[in-house]
Amino acid sequence: MKITRILAYRVELPLHEGSYNWSGGKSVSVFDSTIVAVETDEGITGYGEVCPLGPFYLPAYAQGVRAGIAELGPHLLGEDPRQLGRLNRRMDAALQGHPYVKSAIDMACWDILGKVTNQPVCLLLGGRYGADFVLYRAISQETPEAMARRVAGYRAEGYRRFQLKVGGDPEVDVERIRAVAAELQPGDRLVADANTGWLMHDALRVVRAVRDVDVYIEQPCRSYEECLTVRRHCDHPFVLDEVIDALDPLLRGHADGAMDVVNLKISKFGGLTKTRQARDLCVALGIAMTIEDSWGGDVTTAAIAHLAHSTPPELLFTATDFNSYVTVSTAEGAPRRVAGRMAASTAPGLGITPRMDVLGRPACVVASPAA
Repeated sequence: MKITRILAYRVELPLHEGSYNWSGGKSVSVFDSTIVAVETDEGITGYGEVCPLGPFYLPAYAQGVRAGIAELGPHLLGEDPRQLGRLNRRMDAALQGHPYVKSAIDMACWDILGKVTNQPVCLLLGGRYGADFVLYRAISQETPEAMARRVAGYRAEGYRRFQLKVGGDPEVDVERIRAVAAELQPGDRLVADANTGWLMHDALRVVRAVRDVDVYIEQPCRSYEECLTVRRHCDHPFVLDEVIDALDPLLRGHADGAMDVVNLKISKFGGLTKTRQARDLCVALGIAMTIEDSWGGDVTTAAIAHLAHSTPPELLFTATDFNSYVTVSTAEGAPRRVAGRMAASTAPGLGITPRMDVLGRPACVVASPAA
């Protein structure tokens, strides 16, 4: 089997709630997502997706995905998409860095492998644990009172784990944490996610001010060293996210006792292949995980579901369902939230079929001259 053509489609994903706001005044109202189709000479096509959280969150941006695929794609024509390790080495040799560019291609090749073997991707990633898995709901940054009001509505949708967007004025953030914590019920969990937004001295002020609150502290500062300093002065369970983008920081964080939970974003690692490696390392080290991505729609949500469902439940802290945040459905068969939980498809591959009327014309096509 050989890759014969790679197509990239641009899709806009508006939000049900109008906008998504987090630290530093960052906000997005419509996400620019890229859905990738990898076609083969045997008539099997796989699909992947990558959707950066704007150009100001991680070193990734939406137009860079499509430009990167145009650059990388010609090097992959003729490669066997089922040989994921070999394919990833080829991508890394042809394009240094830029893991987010490679993510959707790798995801699409897992979709192909599942279709060829007639197995859902979660079985290929290690097996299916249980009937479903738990989800979290992000609470976009607003006033403390508005964020607290969101909790009851999200709980009515089945969510019991809440990721509170902080990382602004430390005094207001303390109010946000306390206001939302007051709305929690037994069994709920609260994560205060600063998204690197605090300076170290402000982060230390916040964690001291909420010492009596049952809350996880997530990625308070930009650098690993700053986060580690806060961790060493903090009584709360600690989550690292933005600085965890490869195996090396995972191993360093474990050796330093820098975190209790890590967030594994598929596109930040470069696709399912490398995120699975990080997931399996976390399992071996006993580190709890949130399985997610920067953003996305139905295809990304399907990939998250397969990786999360194949993760031992005692180490799966939570996962996310991005397709419930957006107003546009890009694929049939995508998993859907049920009472705050989700299950991966049992169909071969990712279990999704893109809605071509939504995808429209491709923004980028990579093919051999003969094709």
